[in-house]
Amino acid sequence: MSKTDDFDLQDFLPYLLNQAAETSSLAFQQVYKGRYGMLRTEWRVLFHLGRYGRMTAKEIGQRAKTHKTKISRAVQKLAERRFLTRERDETDRRHEYLELTAAGQAVYRDLRAVAAEYDARLVAQFTPDEAAQLRAMLQRLAGGSGDG
Repeated sequence: MSKTDDFDLQDFLPYLLNQAAETSSLAFQQVYKGRYGMLRTEWRVLFHLGRYGRMTAKEIGQRAKTHKTKISRAVQKLAERRFLTRERDETDRRHEYLELTAAGQAVYRDLRAVAAEYDARLVAQFTPDEAAQLRAMLQRLAGGSGDG
């Protein structure tokens, strides 16, 4: 780096967003990984099914902005643990509907409660107005409603 280079990585917004995301999700990651041996994509699939009900892997991938290969691996792992069922669409065999089992719903409820508590602890660092602004700005940057 030359001495005239004034680009500061520590102030680069994508870098800051990544650092904030990694730091803020670490403790929650320890919960879903520690309790259920899940990886990030697995809990995201579980949460989408818990929140929205029966969906296809493609729909989850679109909402979560996650590549279909990662979604496919996560679905396979969750199915192996009997957290979800897979049902082929009889009219279009390319489509497969996913739905949480009773065990999957129990895991979802457990992790949802932990996530809500964790979110409250994170937001407690800000005033209510700051927290609302932060959520709105992050949703705008993410290009959507915040469902991912």
